[in-house]
Amino acid sequence: MSFVSRPDLRPPRILMDVDLPTQQPGLVVTDVHGGTAQQGPLLIDRNGELVWFHPVSDDGSAHRRALNVRVQNYLGQPVITYFEGAVVDAHGEGVYRLLDNRYRLIKTVEARRGMTGDLHELLLTEEGTALFTVYGTASGDLRPVGGPERGLYFYGEVQEVDVATGELLFSWRSDHHVGFDESYTRPSAKGVWDYFHINSINVDPDDGNLIVSSRCCWAFYKINRRSGEVIWRLGGKGSDFAVDADARFAWQHDVTPLGRGVYTIFDNEGGPPGKPSRGLVIRADERARTASLVEQYLHEPPLYSIVLGSVQTLGAGHRFVGWGTTSYFTEYSGSGRPVLDAHLEGRGLESYRAFKLPWNAEPTERPALVAESHGDVTLAYVSWNGATGVARWGVSAGTSASGLHPVGVSDRMGFETVITIRGVYSHLQVEALDDAGRPLLASEVVTTEPGGR
Repeated sequence: MSFVSRPDLRPPRILMDVDLPTQQPGLVVTDVHGGTAQQGPLLIDRNGELVWFHPVSDDGSAHRRALNVRVQNYLGQPVITYFEGAVVDAHGEGVYRLLDNRYRLIKTVEARRGMTGDLHELLLTEEGTALFTVYGTASGDLRPVGGPERGLYFYGEVQEVDVATGELLFSWRSDHHVGFDESYTRPSAKGVWDYFHINSINVDPDDGNLIVSSRCCWAFYKINRRSGEVIWRLGGKGSDFAVDADARFAWQHDVTPLGRGVYTIFDNEGGPPGKPSRGLVIRADERARTASLVEQYLHEPPLYSIVLGSVQTLGAGHRFVGWGTTSYFTEYSGSGRPVLDAHLEGRGLESYRAFKLPWNAEPTERPALVAESHGDVTLAYVSWNGATGVARWGVSAGTSASGLHPVGVSDRMGFETVITIRGVYSHLQVEALDDAGRPLLASEVVTTEPGGR
């Protein structure tokens, strides 16, 4: 997309295939990366209109990306959080940003012990801490799994820090608790072996212990929050649970405990010619050590997302699935019917996760305005990147900056509203109005330019 009022913003088009009024409320919160376009966090409304785009780079380079965008709570206040940094060997090397509801940077969270934060997870807790994923490199005897005597490998690490002080409160390393023989990958002659590939962390609401997902072991692990010991593993080669055939998963992402043994999982599977990817809900009985299928969500036509993806539980039994590399996102009703289905348009574009979340914001920056004269009319192009409360635009015009007077009110129409004003005025200003007509913030006064579009 391109905008006259914000020529610096070039987000992808959002194509809506299904758009029903029975959707749950909220904004779609995601990112765009890859391809050749700008990369950054995206907020999209329920009609597929852009609300906010924050480019962190102007091309598809892996050197600077923003991923894992979501709305969370920090000390009781809603914040937008995301990873920002480079993508190296399928993991991130960067930091985590926290923005308030005026899009001001309020905190940057960094990994400790000389390490860098990874793109896969940042989870804020009610205690004011942040749980996140880290990748480290070590060497070991890989001969039992077909590698060299002293081979290099990546291990996955959980770190928990106090957001306010940066103090490291807890850490856990996969290679101290999970053997190489649990991996479904094998060392190669070149490069560093990614045997574990940590890609999500969550807190079990029933007992406060951690749920850690390993993509390359096709399993998730319950980790004792104090000792770091593995309480059990579900899935993969060494599963402590008997998993029903229709509940098995592979190369998964975003394992989320909902309580009482129910988990949502994005089951990547691995792409053609294998099974299509799916949103998965399973129930694990910790006493009987069994796991069974509760629900699955398949896209029509089938999607094959080799990596990335997420599953979120909404109100009224709805589920929201982010389809990872395909850049699709779908909301399913309680009966499993798609009520929203959309994707980002563009070759090579991807999204890591996609959520539907409440968000209300009033940016500190003023609305953007460009005014052009076209014969006997003036066109005003107006937008306010990130604002959620604008219903209408009040327009003032005049022959000087100090001589403005109201000339009309126009409904907001998408990210950028084009307003036609009868007559030619040398100076214009717009003011954002909420749905009750209350003023929010005005643009700068701009000078009208000759139109050439």
